[in-house]
Amino acid sequence: MDALLSPVAVGPLELRNRVVVPGHTTNFGVQNRPTARHAAYHAERARGGAGLIITEAIRVHPTSAGRTLSLGCFEDAAVPSYAAMVDAVHEHGAAFFAQIMHAGRQANGEATRTAAWSASPIAWSTGAATPHAMGNADLATVVDSFGAAARRMREAGFDGLEVHAGHGHLLQQFLSPATNQRTDGWGGDLDGRMRLTREVLAAATAAGLPIGLRVSADEFLDGGLGPDDVIEIVERLRADVDLAYVHVSHSAYQATWSLSTQMADMSFGHAPFRHHAALFKKALPELPVIAVCRLDSLAEAAELVDAGEADLVALARPHIADPHLVNKHRDGVAARSCLACNQGCISRVEKSLPITCLVNPEVGAEQQWNKAWLDLGDPRRRRVLVVGGGPAGLEAALSAHRAGDRVTLVERDAQLGGQVRIAAAMPHRARLGLMVTDAVRAIEDTDVEVLLGTTLTAEEILAGAWDDVVVATGSRPRRHDFGAGVPVWTSVETAGKVAALDDLTGTTVAVWDEEGDWAAASLVEGLVACGARVHLLSPTPSLAARVTTYSKLALVPRLQAAGVRAHLMVGAAVTGPGEVTLTDTLSGDTSVITGVSALVDVGRPTAEDDLYRALDAARTDLVGERPDGVDVPRVHVVGDANSPRTALEAVFEGRIAGTFLGDTESAAARDVAFSY
Repeated sequence: MDALLSPVAVGPLELRNRVVVPGHTTNFGVQNRPTARHAAYHAERARGGAGLIITEAIRVHPTSAGRTLSLGCFEDAAVPSYAAMVDAVHEHGAAFFAQIMHAGRQANGEATRTAAWSASPIAWSTGAATPHAMGNADLATVVDSFGAAARRMREAGFDGLEVHAGHGHLLQQFLSPATNQRTDGWGGDLDGRMRLTREVLAAATAAGLPIGLRVSADEFLDGGLGPDDVIEIVERLRADVDLAYVHVSHSAYQATWSLSTQMADMSFGHAPFRHHAALFKKALPELPVIAVCRLDSLAEAAELVDAGEADLVALARPHIADPHLVNKHRDGVAARSCLACNQGCISRVEKSLPITCLVNPEVGAEQQWNKAWLDLGDPRRRRVLVVGGGPAGLEAALSAHRAGDRVTLVERDAQLGGQVRIAAAMPHRARLGLMVTDAVRAIEDTDVEVLLGTTLTAEEILAGAWDDVVVATGSRPRRHDFGAGVPVWTSVETAGKVAALDDLTGTTVAVWDEEGDWAAASLVEGLVACGARVHLLSPTPSLAARVTTYSKLALVPRLQAAGVRAHLMVGAAVTGPGEVTLTDTLSGDTSVITGVSALVDVGRPTAEDDLYRALDAARTDLVGERPDGVDVPRVHVVGDANSPRTALEAVFEGRIAGTFLGDTESAAARDVAFSY
């Protein structure tokens, strides 16, 4: 780690280390301005030891705003809110750069009723609005807006600027021949296509701050920019501007596989795009290079610095999962692992919700959580029983222990982890297992008593003189009645076959998917890997509807290559031996799949809440009537036992329950719960 954690010069600045928190959308904005939430979020990562933090994209003009949750800097009145954020970061010793950009054609104008702007009238996806092809006056406005935003960022106290010319945003739309089909002075050859970026950099430089440039090394588009093209662009720009660094990302904002690489999920593997930074470092040895994307830990980031492939390394999602990466390494403490699941971060951004994190439910509410932990004061020393060792139960046990309670965790299986262990055995989903590994390691470092292979009845629990009982017993698969003639497997049974690598060669398997989530998608991939021909059946109108677009654009090509057949907006019934009849939801027309060996039922599961209901009923009967004088325990139900959802909600509820046992209606608990 020595090289990674050593100081480095970026322009006139010396950073305390080479660890960067790159710009990433948070959706914490209000009326396009930063909030106290932003300040607390970035301050926590500065406090955690990062050397450089870069803001999320700050839109320079209202035509790029899209939504009021995004950040913008359209008038001088915005400066104080940015200054407050800068002060919060500087208090903890990190440098802070402002990333300024214009989104161009993908700016969602539905909220602001503005037309998107671009080089040419080419939409970013099927069904998206066709952008306005910018005229000379529009282009002059954008250049002036970059200059004005740069000046405001200087007044706010930022240490530098990052001009975003990547990720398929406006500057890249002009740079790329795939999106710039102009024949005037703003298009045509490379010089024409570079004109807007040149003028923007000149306007931004006038503010007097160090300037870094973010680029996409490869658009992954036919007719688009590749690494050699982008290296040439950066070389030419350096002749005009003294760049502090080049931040090497990749992708274009287009509804193809390219966009999935921008937030590469766990299916991509470790550091899949590190070679891009290495190419720039080799071509531009004197220019500091920042590498980014799916660098999942400091150890992995250090590989690039040690190999001379990058000078600085940016970790966005790992810093969302654990803001204290650097300090934890210094203190010899294991950091929480980023799962690259995209579930709490970009998936929520896509829904215009503030980000959170599956493994770190304090994201976005750092100020409230820090205050809550301080307000707990002296250890409570309550006797707490947690029943169930899945995500919710593990989190409840750890949080109650952190609050000072004496905790016993009971799990009926021989291992902790619940259904996450099953999910992690599916193809491309192995990183989910890190969630269990981290939690189990954390439990082992405490005095929490763990009883495996143990089942308790309500009567036994009530006889145990517990102060609080947290029921985290999960859920069980729901079985539909499809009719006789084809074996019906539950999702759990099917996952067991996939994990065991059962040979299903030559079989045809139909998968009934009610939710459009990863449960069905990963089972489909697993069945294919076992040799089965797979039909995916769903009453929903779109494939994998609850999987974020950023992951779906990688999932769909894999299903396509595997020969999976999808049947959407259908009902399904077994109508004979090996025969599944599909009924079209709209027309009522039917079709038949023959030779079906099994039908996998991935319907919504049912809460495994029998224990909770028994405790709830018995507790009501016993309140005020126990002859032994022992208080009746309070009962809390969390995770799927409360309502079957995802691990994201399970971990959050476990954290809330464990932290605020018996006080979930307190002002502190409400501040946390309603701060998201």
